Amino acid sequence: MAERLKARGLLGEMAAEFAGTLILILFGVGVVAQVAAAGIGDHDSIAWAWGLGVTLGVYTAARISGAHLNPAVTVALAVFKGFSWRKVLPYSLAQTAGAFVAALLVRWNYAEVLAKADPGHTIKTQGVFSTLPGNGALPVGTWGAFRDQVIGTAILLFLILAVSDVRNSPPAANLAPFVVGLVVVAIGMAWGTNAGYAINPARDFGPRLASFLTGYETAWRDQYGQLYFWVPIVAPVIGGLIGAGLYQAMVARFLPPGAEPEAGRVPSPADYETA
Repeated sequence: MAERLKARGLLGEMAAEFAGTLILILFGVGVVAQVAAAGIGDHDSIAWAWGLGVTLGVYTAARISGAHLNPAVTVALAVFKGFSWRKVLPYSLAQTAGAFVAALLVRWNYAEVLAKADPGHTIKTQGVFSTLPGNGALPVGTWGAFRDQVIGTAILLFLILAVSDVRNSPPAANLAPFVVGLVVVAIGMAWGTNAGYAINPARDFGPRLASFLTGYETAWRDQYGQLYFWVPIVAPVIGGLIGAGLYQAMVARFLPPGAEPEAGRVPSPADYETA
């Protein structure tokens, strides 16, 4: 029987969260830059690249930190799954730092293309790095985007818990990261209109800060001139708590008792053997 996961120490866990989120954002922000600035690809390629980025990021970090890659996930696991509260801020900072560095790499690599498409680095290409209500073009305001982010992140957390609950019917053979990636693809395809499906405070704030520091003076505001940066931070945390709470209330409490993996971690093969 495979040995259960062992604690690697907080520094190692933060490094894993940094690396996993960096991988996620390299693919996610990179594909949006390619589509928006170069016209290569479309909405579907964006949805698939984000989903694959999540899958690869989770595979990168899962055995060390649990691969949260998202402060909304970390907070929800602390509230409902016993994840240590002392790790919530360090995990969130590591996730945001990984997203920030990845966005800087995308900004550097696509500098010429972005300058050609949008010489003034305006709201026109701001959506490469951070989300906007109505994707910057459709008639959606702040509270419509807020509602959207609550719903989208609730769906995300509900399904993450369903996929990772060894007492349920989770994917075996280490396929959980792939299925979580498919969840993100589905959210992007079905819930991407109103607010660009950030569903992750680190995913939005890290790249938003990177864009501001590299010439996007309007990075903190939306196309209406309103301060918007707080929406993809606050709404996903609320949505994550709602989604995780609904899973606990509607599904988890009716499942047969059994051992669960250590709080905040992706199940290992040993967990399936003993569940």
